[in-house]
Amino acid sequence: QEEENITIDSTKITNTLITQELSVKLRASYYFMGSLLSKFKKVDMYFPGGCSIGSRPINLHLEGFKLMGANITEEGNHFIIEAPNLKGADIKLNFPSVGATINLMLAATKAEGTTAISNAAKEPEIINVADFLNKMGANIKGAGTSKIKITGVNYLHSANHEVISDRIEAGTYLIIGALLGKNLTINNINPEYIKPLIDKLNESGIKMEVNEKSILVNTISKKKCINIKTEGYPGFPTDLQQPLATYLTQCDGISTINETIYENRFQNLPELSKMGAEYTILDDNRKAIIYGKRILHGSEVIATDLRGGASVLIAGLVADGITYIDDIHHILRGYEGIIEKLQNVGAKIEII
Repeated sequence: QEEENITIDSTKITNTLITQELSVKLRASYYFMGSLLSKFKKVDMYFPGGCSIGSRPINLHLEGFKLMGANITEEGNHFIIEAPNLKGADIKLNFPSVGATINLMLAATKAEGTTAISNAAKEPEIINVADFLNKMGANIKGAGTSKIKITGVNYLHSANHEVISDRIEAGTYLIIGALLGKNLTINNINPEYIKPLIDKLNESGIKMEVNEKSILVNTISKKKCINIKTEGYPGFPTDLQQPLATYLTQCDGISTINETIYENRFQNLPELSKMGAEYTILDDNRKAIIYGKRILHGSEVIATDLRGGASVLIAGLVADGITYIDDIHHILRGYEGIIEKLQNVGAKIEII
């Protein structure tokens, strides 16, 4: 690795067990299922971990692999998936899962025949992965729509590729700017990817100058309350719901959050309440009412998960006094250089 460039040499790669110790460190470990199945026709691994924000069943992934001819042996959270003759199949997802869409796309790149994924997720990251695979010789069409067609190829070759900027990271900084910004510019951002957030902040009265690859944002003293409902792309992203909850505590009036993706995504709210936030949970943990405007004060809180950690970090920037955040590993694995970036624009923040 050299600065922002990574060179991967896979000439000596071998297929080996992915242990539970390794897999639990990252939810995205399950992408090894599709990629190893495609390359080696077999994968032996433990189910990955990640943030405990609700059930993340991999049944959509496994059912798709089965349709492509894979045999699956499951022992607790240990999976052995084998497919000596991986074949294309028609796969209809009952939910437009990003993880399942990418995993099945990976597996299908070298499967015999054509695979059609219906009700596929449409996120920009899926388009970026498909572009990368196509540069390597894959034949993928329709990425970014609800139906993706993959015609299997025998060989993937090397390629150069640029990864798109992280829209959730960009959105988190835009929320911080909406709360505290004075001519704060967020660069290397595709505004189209976070249009639902921009629209909601506009609705709240925030002043922004949206450019092709940057956004300049200024806070205002009176922020209007807003209501959001999380949905798959291009709807409001569930990953920005928790950071925005902190913003809603600073709006005048009552705001609501309807969470349709994960059933345990309000873990940040009890932590915010330690700092002075007030809220009510309804509809079996699927709806939150946030009461504003509330003065937040420094406290000792926990980063319960990645985006929940971002939520309390934002609260700490807004709050009077000093906030101590424990379990910050959740934040650091999802926001590269966040301490330095915030320090560079005037935040008083440090790791102790």
